Amino acid sequence: MRMNEAGACRKYVVPKPQTASCDNHPHAINEQRILTDRRIVFADGKDCCGKQKRADYFLRYSLDIPIAIVEAKARYKQPAEGLQQAMEYAEILGLRFAYATNGKDIVEFDFTTGIEKELSNFPTPADLWTRLRHADGPDDDRVARRLLTPTFPGRAKPLRYYQEIAVNRAIQEVLEGRKRALLTLCTGAAKTIVAFQICWKLWQARWNAKGNSRRTKLLFLAKRNFHIDEPIAMDSWPKSPIAPVARDHPPDRNAAQHARTDCVNRWVLNPRLTRWSETTASADAGD
Repeated sequence: MRMNEAGACRKYVVPKPQTASCDNHPHAINEQRILTDRRIVFADGKDCCGKQKRADYFLRYSLDIPIAIVEAKARYKQPAEGLQQAMEYAEILGLRFAYATNGKDIVEFDFTTGIEKELSNFPTPADLWTRLRHADGPDDDRVARRLLTPTFPGRAKPLRYYQEIAVNRAIQEVLEGRKRALLTLCTGAAKTIVAFQICWKLWQARWNAKGNSRRTKLLFLAKRNFHIDEPIAMDSWPKSPIAPVARDHPPDRNAAQHARTDCVNRWVLNPRLTRWSETTASADAGD
């Protein structure tokens, strides 16, 4: 009797990465993770929904650092049949290792070398992390440890994959000493959450520009009052020790939307986590 893909996953696929310690803390295996919602397509005046992109397995080096993706196939199929899909998902997620398996044979594609090869067992998370650091960094062990600092544990609203990518790449840029980094996120991508997690990880990692192990002050800028007040009012900013304090008399929302564009609100993070202090500045030299 032929075993379908779900049966092969339960009986043959999952034990393979588990044997390689991929499910031992702090490493983890995530099953059936949805990457994208169904795309709405219009044809002949009618709308229809496309298919969701769903990954069979994520291999995580830590809770916040995905390191590889695994596509499972039925036992009677060749594992190479799922490799192209695994590679597509890996590129979407910014991952450097893609695997396909039927529970017996394993095929790996390594984006750091461009080499595809067959394996008998999955590599360990430590091996993947070493290969990733050799190709993309960070080279410094201290920077690598700080990069693994956990994000704020907002289990009610976990980060989506593109938010996770934005946070991890921004943190690595800062930790490696690059003074300028630009994140481009569309409307509705939860930029406030991304900004908060970047602040949280840097603060928890005790990063500062001088290189010593001392928590630094962080500056959060917004062009208008509205952009700072609304996330606080709507609970978009996670409740944590570094949550900013709302003003006693928040400005009128309509007025804030039409505020002068040269008004800058600065929320400065107190290193003792007592509160956020607010200052207002103007880009107009005449004020």
